[in-house]
Amino acid sequence: MDVGAYNMPDYEWGPASSPTIWKDRVFVQVDTSREDFVAALDLKTGKTLWQTAREELPSWGTPNVIESGGQTELVTNASNFIRGYDPRTGKELWRLGGSSQITAPTPILAGGLIIVASGRAPERPIFAIRPGARGDITLASGQKSNASVAWSWTQRGSYMPTPLAYNGLLYVLSNQGLFDCYDLATGAEVYRQRIQHGGSGFSASPVAADGRIYLSSEDGDVFVITAGRTFALETTNAMSEPLMATPAISGGTMFIRGEKHLYAIAR
Repeated sequence: MDVGAYNMPDYEWGPASSPTIWKDRVFVQVDTSREDFVAALDLKTGKTLWQTAREELPSWGTPNVIESGGQTELVTNASNFIRGYDPRTGKELWRLGGSSQITAPTPILAGGLIIVASGRAPERPIFAIRPGARGDITLASGQKSNASVAWSWTQRGSYMPTPLAYNGLLYVLSNQGLFDCYDLATGAEVYRQRIQHGGSGFSASPVAADGRIYLSSEDGDVFVITAGRTFALETTNAMSEPLMATPAISGGTMFIRGEKHLYAIAR
């Protein structure tokens, strides 16, 4: 695989897209400087069930299966187009232009909307897409919404962290530590706050549990934010080693992967 930056193809970053399991199949998104495709493999045997070619720049996002209102779509985040596919056949259902030339965040479903962001300047968009779209749904110049795009922002998208939807709000964290909160249904800005980190910024995505949001920094700190329409930093926990992976929460335990250790934190 040849997965370098679009403007420096010899500067090899390597792949970062993870496989996605849905029912009896595994989906992989492969966007490189040479060959681009999305494919479905049989979960038990690895046999290729379908493979659909794409014309893309290298991308690093993980595909996601969206199920809402009777619609099932495999959504991919990439530079030329954000796309929706039929996960059973690989047929492209819709495409949305206007993304950044470097894309990494994973598409998510929340409040009946597909949220997709990317953070490479100058576009840095956030899109809220209605499930069930068909054809080219790219916004016209100057548009912020249309029949298929409920709302959008430019110059607000995240570069590495995937946005977090929690209790009707959307939280977007930039690598530099800008932390934005939006009304999920309307896209209206609720607040914008800078997290005072140690200088290395953020790669991990925000996670939430029990009314709190957790932001893990590359400096090794976990910032605990009160969820809601008013920003409040409750505390900062020093883990004493760089944190780049997104924490996982399961069964009342938070698992934090550091540079040298795996931590399990519970009451």
